[in-house]
Amino acid sequence: MAETATRNQPDQTRAFAALCQLLGDRFTTAEALREQHGRGEAYHAPHLPDAVAFAESTEEVSRIVRICAEHAIPVVPFGVGTSLEGHVAAVRGGISLDLGHMSRVLAVHAEDLDVTVEAGVTRKQLNAHLRDTGLFFPIDPGADATIGGMAATRASGTNAVRYGTMRENVLGLTVVLADGRIIRTGGRARKSAAGYDLTRLFVGSEGTLGVITEITLKLYGIPEAISAAVCSFGSVDDAVRAVIQTIQAGIPVARIELLDELQMQGCIQYSKLEGYPAAPTLFYEFHGSEAGVKEQAEQAMAIAEDCGAEGFQWATRPEDRNRLWQARHDAYYAGLSLRPGAKSWVTDVCVPISALAECIHATREDVAQAGLLAPIVGHVGDGNFHLQMLVDPASPEEMAKAAALNKRLVRRAIAMGGTCTGEHGVGMGKMDSLAEEAGEAIEVMAAIKRTLDPLNILNPGKVVRV
Repeated sequence: MAETATRNQPDQTRAFAALCQLLGDRFTTAEALREQHGRGEAYHAPHLPDAVAFAESTEEVSRIVRICAEHAIPVVPFGVGTSLEGHVAAVRGGISLDLGHMSRVLAVHAEDLDVTVEAGVTRKQLNAHLRDTGLFFPIDPGADATIGGMAATRASGTNAVRYGTMRENVLGLTVVLADGRIIRTGGRARKSAAGYDLTRLFVGSEGTLGVITEITLKLYGIPEAISAAVCSFGSVDDAVRAVIQTIQAGIPVARIELLDELQMQGCIQYSKLEGYPAAPTLFYEFHGSEAGVKEQAEQAMAIAEDCGAEGFQWATRPEDRNRLWQARHDAYYAGLSLRPGAKSWVTDVCVPISALAECIHATREDVAQAGLLAPIVGHVGDGNFHLQMLVDPASPEEMAKAAALNKRLVRRAIAMGGTCTGEHGVGMGKMDSLAEEAGEAIEVMAAIKRTLDPLNILNPGKVVRV
């Protein structure tokens, strides 16, 4: 059980009594639910909350947080638990605040291309709701994460090269602050010069500055035509070279994903991708008009062939495209299948596109020298890639190698003008890396945290140390 130095037992007893009175059976200390809410998809050890609270409205979140603030009880927001850097672990106990019941699509403004949802709406639920409008929300981190969690972690995914990340697609927020106050940031206007940009402050704050309860998002028209392609290369260097030249040529690909030979081997056996070689592979997707998609595909194919691509396979039928992208989204589980019984230490970095080839090449050499099994997969169109180290957590030697490799990878990316995390976030896993990357700015972040959360009750032990 995690240490709970932020509150004493009498405070907790009074707080839990008040929360039980407020929520009834939606407040629980059942061990099974605490275990479910004390871990994400990360390699980090779980930290169980002392209780779980299920909220159903912004006003209820406000009342829950007010009670917790009064008694100095930590509050850890929870969506569906798909984070990868320990974001939902209750490292100082307290309550896990589950927003999954807040799952209403509040308003769709099709003519303005925007939508407002509660934090517990999932990505797939939102797009199912929008299906008949001719619109969709493109941010696709792979997991069926909640929109609130995606905003809190500044998620991105396979479509980011064309549509951007959550940072570019959130117009406004409703946020509950650490003292229970409710504020609204931004709005539905596409631009504003009014005051500080608080929306961007809370997007990516990982629940440490406030609890996001409602989100207004940009929407996009479903493309007239969509085409996907897969091709393999003789080496990862050749594949990355094709990516760089495609981006530098200004070809507006919607998705361009790299899977190294080890990752493809896992996908072939896990997702039954028969007919594809276990070789470095690029997955492409093109959106637009029929003529535009055809032109984009031809230009990308010419560049790829110049870089040594072979075996182009096209998928224009929705079922064929879905099969390919489902295999890509299942890459995490496909990687695990390469070493049954192992745990996955997943890390990611992002570098300027011109540094991508060098960073991936050096990382692969580093993996080989460490003697670890570690497939690479990446949203390489924007310079982001993931390393999945398959380790035995009972082996101190393997864990030490993984930790050292992760630190070298992060420092390499930062030295190249990149970042310690392109989309996984900081959580508790990359706090030291953020401090290295941010320099003196880390003190400004800590000052913002202290100002908005002076009792340090909102997801303590994450992002910055205070």
